Amino acid sequence: MTLGFDAAADALEAALRAGVDPEADPPRTVLGVGEGQLLVMPSAAGGHGVVKLVSVGGDPRIQGLCVVFDRDTLAPALQLDGVELTNLRTAAVSLLAVRHLAPRPPRRVVIFGRGPQARAHAAALGGESVLLGRGDDPAPVAAADVVCCCTTAREPLFDGRLVRDDAVVVAIGSHEPDAREVDAALVERATVVVESRGSAAREAGDLILAGRTPDLTLAELVAGAPVPEGLPRLFKSTGMAWEDAVVAAAIHEASRGRTDGGASRT
Repeated sequence: MTLGFDAAADALEAALRAGVDPEADPPRTVLGVGEGQLLVMPSAAGGHGVVKLVSVGGDPRIQGLCVVFDRDTLAPALQLDGVELTNLRTAAVSLLAVRHLAPRPPRRVVIFGRGPQARAHAAALGGESVLLGRGDDPAPVAAADVVCCCTTAREPLFDGRLVRDDAVVVAIGSHEPDAREVDAALVERATVVVESRGSAAREAGDLILAGRTPDLTLAELVAGAPVPEGLPRLFKSTGMAWEDAVVAAAIHEASRGRTDGGASRT
């Protein structure tokens, strides 16, 4: 990969400011394959055509690739590791949300999870990061500026009443309507931000199981929509193809000056 977290977040913000509409993104296609799933995620939000193919449930658990089709020739121009791209773009989306939701740069970050996404979020958000497993004492949540949930949990990881009124919670681990990482106590009192209302209605179990609709979208946040003070801010991300497309297109553009245009990079 040739893009850092800050540059990826900048590319995502620029795309939203330029008019990319997450609501117009094609829904994720999920196919059952053996004991796992194949996820198909196409988009042209970054100008180039991008298709990400990811399998879930194999060995290793997540595998895949992403192909970038050049916008001028429509030829396959770049191949990226799908897992690396997902780790980069997911943490970059969270970083973009935290930039707009946190009242100050975070100093104390609590991250649930110890896998690649947890490590990516620790690197992207900086600050003093504490990584917790699902069975660990959640007491550090009470002192956190930002709490990130990066797990495969299907039930809440902590008591939402622990979260400070000025804290930001980012939940990225699930895109299934019957799974959640945060509880209704947090969802009900927080200002809730999502990538798109459509994707949240389909896939954001954290909200669906709490009977909650979003207050804002990420695009509205970037455009300057006000965020109420005195309430926690919850960013619930399901992951969307437009994000892959924007970040992959930015990587492609960055690589064009260093390759012959048709070379493959992983």
